[in-house]
Amino acid sequence: MNLCKVLGTVVASEKHPAFHARKMLVVQPLDEHQQPNGKSFLAVDHTSSAGKGDVVLVLREGTGIRQILGDKTLPIRSMIVGVVDQVTVAGSR
Repeated sequence: MNLCKVLGTVVASEKHPAFHARKMLVVQPLDEHQQPNGKSFLAVDHTSSAGKGDVVLVLREGTGIRQILGDKTLPIRSMIVGVVDQVTVAGSR
């Protein structure tokens, strides 16, 4: 799982059939302090409620995504599986 921030939506006039009727978003990986950490990438929104500015949990493992969606042939590698309400980082002792 990766913590990410939604940067915006993607609109495509042509896409693979696996992405038909699925919302695609551009997400930016974040570190534990919610600072940008790495390059942005595309993710399918499985929650149907994520939007620009939201902090989300992204599953980036194809086999797990295919198990969730129940289709062993899907070419989806990144999927938003939750919208994060709050992040708390425990202090070191």
